[in-house]
Amino acid sequence: MMRRCGDRATFAIEVGDFVDPPWLRTVDVWAAGTWVTTDDNTAYVPAFGHAVRSEAVRVRRGDVRSHPFPDRSPEETFRLLDADETGLADDFRCLDWGPTVDNVSARAYRDDDGLVLTFAFWRADHPSPEDLGRVFVVRIPPDDYAGVLEQAADLLSPR
Repeated sequence: MMRRCGDRATFAIEVGDFVDPPWLRTVDVWAAGTWVTTDDNTAYVPAFGHAVRSEAVRVRRGDVRSHPFPDRSPEETFRLLDADETGLADDFRCLDWGPTVDNVSARAYRDDDGLVLTFAFWRADHPSPEDLGRVFVVRIPPDDYAGVLEQAADLLSPR
């Protein structure tokens, strides 16, 4: 049974039961109404849970940089950062949680409305070809995002 933290239309992590071996769990990540974990939704719990919790801590501390190009749209900003011609890309990484989400390139930054998450699928064999080249955008209050991450990390914690 999957337990959902958050809202699929904005941002959600769904945590399933332990599988065999017992340090693996099914995890589905949703953002902007899109299933992110299309290629691999089996997470190695110790690493994935730690990475998710670390991102929550970073967001709660306010360690998310401001919009690097305030005159650009989220889609343009993503493309500039993803091309890494600015040398800034690593400062804006998010969803950097290992193989479960390595099928997307993702960036996050703060703006006047809160937190902006942008991502794009990059693998040529992505199961939804219409998504390739599209930049997905999520606007979410930082506390809401951190809350979803914390809830998911708590569910992922070994018992």
